[in-house]
Amino acid sequence: MAVSKTYLDIPGTFVFDAEHSRLGYPLNMFCMSLSKEENRSAFTEDCKSYMNRFEMTEAQKQSIRDRNWNMMLEQGGNIYYMLKLAGADGTPYEQVYAAMSGDEPSDYRSMMIGGGRLPEGNLYKSDWAKK
Repeated sequence: MAVSKTYLDIPGTFVFDAEHSRLGYPLNMFCMSLSKEENRSAFTEDCKSYMNRFEMTEAQKQSIRDRNWNMMLEQGGNIYYMLKLAGADGTPYEQVYAAMSGDEPSDYRSMMIGGGRLPEGNLYKSDWAKK
């Protein structure tokens, strides 16, 4: 029996379900490996060789090379693992979140201090077609 995934209609997000988890497993294991200093050093010394230790797709590898956080999510990345890569780079988490939302870090910070985004607008992609 096919399962209806109504949550795929939510704009701007990738729900980390079982299918997405399987897609992202090698990417997430790569990120988790960066918890160890020797792996961070190996990645810094030769990122291509280090990434080849994991059975990632070319799109996953490209998302890492580009530090394209949203593409990593699309490719099955889990933010909790992805932040290991940010930490290895010395990138503040706030900067990652700002990049993912398309904001400048200062604007993102102000928005979060102000209570976050309001849930206004189109709540589903299908709403966009109705306008």
